[in-house]
Amino acid sequence: MISVLKPHAGHKDSGVKWLGQVPEHWKMLKLRQILRQVTTRNRADLPLLSVVREKGVIVRDVADKDENHNFIPDDLSNYKVVRSGQFAMNKMKAWQGSYGVSQFDGIVSPAYFVFDLKDVAPDFFHVSIRSRAYVPSFAAASDGVRIGQWDLSPARMREIAFFVPSPPEQADIVRYLDYADRRIRRYIRAKQKLIKLLEEQRQVIIDRAVARGLDSNVKLKPSGVEWLDMIPSHWEVRRAKAVCAAIVDCKNRTPRAVEAGEYTVVRTTCVRDGQFDARGGYTTDREDFKIWTARGAPQTGDVFFTREAPAGEACLVPDRSDLCMGQRMMYLRPDPSLLDPEWLLMNIYGPLVRAYVDITTNGSTVGHLRLGQVYSLPILWCPVDEQRAIAKSASQAVAGIDRARAQAEREIALLHEYRTRLVADVVTGKVDVREAAAMLPDETEEPELPAEEDSLADET
Repeated sequence: MISVLKPHAGHKDSGVKWLGQVPEHWKMLKLRQILRQVTTRNRADLPLLSVVREKGVIVRDVADKDENHNFIPDDLSNYKVVRSGQFAMNKMKAWQGSYGVSQFDGIVSPAYFVFDLKDVAPDFFHVSIRSRAYVPSFAAASDGVRIGQWDLSPARMREIAFFVPSPPEQADIVRYLDYADRRIRRYIRAKQKLIKLLEEQRQVIIDRAVARGLDSNVKLKPSGVEWLDMIPSHWEVRRAKAVCAAIVDCKNRTPRAVEAGEYTVVRTTCVRDGQFDARGGYTTDREDFKIWTARGAPQTGDVFFTREAPAGEACLVPDRSDLCMGQRMMYLRPDPSLLDPEWLLMNIYGPLVRAYVDITTNGSTVGHLRLGQVYSLPILWCPVDEQRAIAKSASQAVAGIDRARAQAEREIALLHEYRTRLVADVVTGKVDVREAAAMLPDETEEPELPAEEDSLADET
């Protein structure tokens, strides 16, 4: 039902290079014909809303520190009212799709735009304008010195072309996309559940290896740590500063971002679940690289460690000579006579350090570790040869799990890409869904999705 779709009988040139052909019976309107800007203020009694790229217009959780990076003034009388069915836009981020039709009554920043809609169904307009078929139009209508600081030109926005089928076809499109969205989300949730099970299985293997070693019959003794029971009798609990040759903190500010720079700034977003991903960083130039590596450059055999956002993530430093650290980053350099890097990494994700980080940061996802607290990380220590043997065995045991997880993650990425492409093709008339929509079964509403799962209509 999702994949078997026919093209429309006839097409015409849209006149917009990234849209290409559109159905010949669809009407072209300019946004000035659809949007009427409105401004209503003095309703501080209404809930605060946010306009975000991932979800459009959402109710802002004022108690969530993760969400509230922007200052909220005491006096909200100047904030703009948004009613359900109105179109709201963050004009500074319209180029990346931070806009949408609201499902809520509330208030937004005075800097945002709010519009009434005319001659188009709100749900059709929402799913269409947020698709990647239309987002480039807002980028082209925005100006700025550099990306991230672009401001939408209202005059150019008014001239953006929007293609509108008949009201019945708009309803068919919305119904079909909602059906497809439900199917795809079910597939994604199934993959996410599999990943969670694999992660749990992986953690059991690591916990067992890092707390007991390879010998199931080894003599045990109390660990001396209240949150860890017994450990092999010849093991010790040592502090990181006692088994590392160096523990190097970042500077208290971050290097400049230089477009196409030859050096990579490692941020906390580069380090997750024991893996390094350079896509979470940005580039800088040689001048800043030299400044930010004056205390020492990270090298192969070191372990990156995050002090915050979140605290306690780690990975092996890759074999690269172009890396420097941004804020909240550190690296630990094991003393090769005392500590194997793989064993250190396993310890960081093992039960002893996990509990230490959780207790030290009071279980907060935004909590941070001070330098002295990192020096005091409790490391389970045994002879280096034994460390290497345990790390090798555990790595082999989790290799199949890691492959299965990577495959599931690739499949989720493909599903996301498929639905992004599907919505763009449908709302621009590349395929005709009227016949398919007429054949769809009636469905009851599904339970609300977890926070990390967005809907197809929210893809940009």
